[in-house]
Amino acid sequence: MRCILLLLDGLGDRSHSTLNGRTPLQAAHTPNLDKIASLGMNGLFHAYLQGTALPSELAHFLMFGYRMEDFPGRGFVEALGDGLDIRQDDVALLARIFSVTRQGQTLVLRHEKPSLEPQNCQALFGRIRHFSRYGIDGEFFPTGGMGGILRLRGKVSKDVTDSNPIIEGRPLMEVFPLLSLADAPEARNTANFLNAYLRWSHRALSEHPLNRQRVRAGLPAVNAVGTQRPGMMKRLPSFVDKWGLKGLMIASGAVYQGLGQAIGMETRKVRDTGDPGKDLQERLAMACEAKAFDFVHVHTKVADEAAHTKNPLLKKQVIESVDAAIAYAIEKIVPDDDILFVVTADHSTASTGRMIHTGETVPMVMLGKHVRRDAVESFDEVSCASGGLSLVRGKELMYLVLNFLDRGKLWGLMDSPDDQPFTPGRAIPLEID
Repeated sequence: MRCILLLLDGLGDRSHSTLNGRTPLQAAHTPNLDKIASLGMNGLFHAYLQGTALPSELAHFLMFGYRMEDFPGRGFVEALGDGLDIRQDDVALLARIFSVTRQGQTLVLRHEKPSLEPQNCQALFGRIRHFSRYGIDGEFFPTGGMGGILRLRGKVSKDVTDSNPIIEGRPLMEVFPLLSLADAPEARNTANFLNAYLRWSHRALSEHPLNRQRVRAGLPAVNAVGTQRPGMMKRLPSFVDKWGLKGLMIASGAVYQGLGQAIGMETRKVRDTGDPGKDLQERLAMACEAKAFDFVHVHTKVADEAAHTKNPLLKKQVIESVDAAIAYAIEKIVPDDDILFVVTADHSTASTGRMIHTGETVPMVMLGKHVRRDAVESFDEVSCASGGLSLVRGKELMYLVLNFLDRGKLWGLMDSPDDQPFTPGRAIPLEID
């Protein structure tokens, strides 16, 4: 048997008055998701602790059975996915240029995503690309739109705070070493470098002819850089060594490509065309054909992106387009006794409020020949709570996958020196003379 995990990024939500107190998933017409719920065992999922708001990359990392403290950092993962030259001792940070206004001695975020033509973005990126100080060489690599990766090479540490306030109206933040490493020389050095880079880049961007022209035209200057989520390479056990399953990730975003590479999954990069239903159907077909893999992760981010618009009606509409594509799964995946089919999300993304992601649980269904059926008939955040899976957290998902693939090991048996949860283990046959 093999597992296909369909991950509907950001699917969970909150109740909204515009939807008569329902979530977008509850309000959406989802006959295909409901059909799958009626055939399987349902529950709720959280990758960590209920109430904690997780970014997608960390939620995935925990879902795949890895520990929070071993996460290499979003900056590194995204740099890896973008194919950048990132070495063992480098630090990579997410970075973006945006508009700030000066208030006294502070720089207040005015527009995090100002409108700027691609050629003008490149002109500004070129002005702030290289900066060296305190034994650190920094280089800014554009990765799309106003965003990029700031790579640090030298006496560096990833254990520093963010500078990007994210929320407009808040000031750009000074960078500090993390409290637990306040006296660590490399962390202090990295913080000092980043603060110097932020001040230098603000001056350099403010003096750029493009920004002088924008100010004369009454447009906001694109005049500062913000950084967040630093990361550094870590040696991690591969997915196949950890779970005994050869893994494949089918996703469009660089962060998922990078995460797959970091944990030793094979990755296939797909495109988002603007037709979420068609895109998802193609990814499910690709998963069906990938019979050389024991575990196939199929990802779509459209529900999450819709929620970020803070329009619950749009999210409801997007969910319905995704559900239409899942008709393919009912026809091709569900009848196959050789497939364990799992549908869930990585986190909730609320369509109202100020939080980026929120900490509510998300619905989950598992369907396969070894899986019990419960009485749930609707796939949503409330109905699935009464299902047979109850609440699933973090790495419990992977233990359940092994169990329903009929590949879980009886605890206490040792068929290899490294105590792994799958069977058969990597035993070495005894040789005799």
